[in-house]
Amino acid sequence: MRSAAVVGTGLIGTSIALALRGRGVTTYLIDTNPEAARIAADLGAGIAGRPRVPVDLAVLAVPPQHVAAALKEHQSQDLAHDFTDAASVKELPQRQAARAGCDLTRFVGGHPMGGREQSGPLAAKDDLFQGRPWVLTPSPETRVQAVERARRLAELCGARPVVMAHAEHDRAVALTSHAPHLVSSLLAARLLHGEQTQLGLAGQGLQDVTRLAAGSAELWTDILGSNAVAVADVLAEFALDLHQVVDALRGLGTVREPEQRRAHTELLSTALVRGIQGRARIPARSTTPGPNMSTAFAAAPRGA
Repeated sequence: MRSAAVVGTGLIGTSIALALRGRGVTTYLIDTNPEAARIAADLGAGIAGRPRVPVDLAVLAVPPQHVAAALKEHQSQDLAHDFTDAASVKELPQRQAARAGCDLTRFVGGHPMGGREQSGPLAAKDDLFQGRPWVLTPSPETRVQAVERARRLAELCGARPVVMAHAEHDRAVALTSHAPHLVSSLLAARLLHGEQTQLGLAGQGLQDVTRLAAGSAELWTDILGSNAVAVADVLAEFALDLHQVVDALRGLGTVREPEQRRAHTELLSTALVRGIQGRARIPARSTTPGPNMSTAFAAAPRGA
């Protein structure tokens, strides 16, 4: 891939552009806010403005609800031969793009699994996706060349391409990203009710658990709303676990009968042990890109 365009020069778009420029790809930067594109260009992420001829691949680094409109606009303007996106929800944008009459043969959904709680081009890093999974969600209509270009994009950014169906991806990120963000936000919101003397005792544990809550409320309202059912399913099960723990704690605070106290203690201990077991299942972050995944595209399910 020799040329690319990045539409949306926030954290993700600028990080992608920085990685591409570092690998010698001529990269153009487009944003509805010209100042954001200029800042990204000043950081060395590419050339602010549209190319004179179509580039090999355009990356739509915009929120989920804007993917279809951006795809329609830039396909009509012949910005690129093929298109991908970087939104963290895949099923809804795909349906919206189909309804909008976009050329789905030249589009493959994408989601680089990397980010930070900061936003904007100044928070971008050229190694943000190093060793991270980069999900690709080709539809039955997607042509092979579009998938190959999106795969190459992921590799140039140091990521590991992974093919998934749209719905499968959305269920996965509901569990691993979207629900955790909302839980972090809800916990952080409880601090609004704390006294300053209480907050003065906060340590690194609280910082770690609430780090995600610092993310953009506007962006995350879009993300969570675009994957609402899958996130609600995860949170409903989480709420059941939470209610059990609340009941156990209430019991330990009020019950004196030894047998009942043992039952409540066992419930509490089980919840903590399951947390340890669950955390142990998180794969260690790789520092190097994975093997070439080109053979996986032929074998992976292609349905939307």
